[in-house]
Amino acid sequence: SPEECRATCNVAHYVKTVEESKRLNELTEPTLIISASGMATGGRVLHHLKAYAPDPKNTILIAGYQAAGTRGQAIAGGAKEIKIHGEYVPVCAEVAIIDTLSAHADYTEILDWLSHFSQPPKTTFITHGEPVAADALRRRIAETLHWNCTVPEYLSEIKLL
Repeated sequence: SPEECRATCNVAHYVKTVEESKRLNELTEPTLIISASGMATGGRVLHHLKAYAPDPKNTILIAGYQAAGTRGQAIAGGAKEIKIHGEYVPVCAEVAIIDTLSAHADYTEILDWLSHFSQPPKTTFITHGEPVAADALRRRIAETLHWNCTVPEYLSEIKLL
């Protein structure tokens, strides 16, 4: 219900400034910090990780996909330390992973969305995702919708007319 939704939102305290975010790193009581940058590649989450990752009483909960080479992937893979701002930070906190969440549509949702186009594009470019997954989506689009579809190579240039 709308009332339950409002009540749920009122449970959280939204941190909007850098100063408020920094104060989170000084908390001593049990706290849940929900932070952006799901792959821990930058932003305020790095400061929270520096403050809380070394303590085994804490939990780092990773939700969603972690790309290869990111801090998020290293943490999910069991790294004992991660490099943040030029220094190595031990990861002693419990690490838990929710791998059933994604901010992206799956291939069936993408195909459903594309199937509503009144006319196919001249070429469809798949520019997101790991190479194997991107190529699989390319094949699905080509086979299902019979569209011209490609996965551009890294740093390739394509002239659009």
